[in-house]
Amino acid sequence: MDLFNYFRSTSSYRVRIALALKQLEYQYVPVNLLKGEQREEHFLALNPQGRVPALRIDSGELLVQSPAIIEYLEEVYPQPALLPEEPVLRAQVRGVAALIGCDVHPLHNVSVLNQLRGLGHDEEQVNAWIAHWISQGLAAVEKLIGDDGFCFGEEPGLADVYLIPQLYAAQRFNINLANYPRIRRVAALAEEHPAFIQADPGRQPDTP
Repeated sequence: MDLFNYFRSTSSYRVRIALALKQLEYQYVPVNLLKGEQREEHFLALNPQGRVPALRIDSGELLVQSPAIIEYLEEVYPQPALLPEEPVLRAQVRGVAALIGCDVHPLHNVSVLNQLRGLGHDEEQVNAWIAHWISQGLAAVEKLIGDDGFCFGEEPGLADVYLIPQLYAAQRFNINLANYPRIRRVAALAEEHPAFIQADPGRQPDTP
């Protein structure tokens, strides 16, 4: 498998974690977003949206969008499972993942931030926008996850796959995590877990 990604992309980070948790080998293919490589003709021929991540599986098909890629990995490589067996708990796990992936992350995506700048907002206003939406999302996650272990148990799962990259973004934007003890507990566990260490942005081949 070939993973087209950028070390700092939180959605790419999610897929790296999922691959690492499932102990799947892949070829790391960097796409430098700062240099605009995602808009180059050869990449647009692969992914017309011009975004990362994209996963080319061994049969040659290309998969796009991190939720779809992670769902594919869960279906084709079911162990270790990222989702619990019990339906209500599965829905709760998916709910936290969707909260982060649909309601928080898109609002600080680089394309959104550049649009705000293009409309005349200065960096102070842009940073206030980022802080508002990330803090609001993390406050909700804090109330939805459990009191022990990772987000929903002793082993990491789909909610953790989404949460840890979001915390990386929160740290980049200087968001204070003091009010989120449950989240900080999960972050501390991830710092010691081999899969999260392997997927960490600072350990990727294209890290400056």
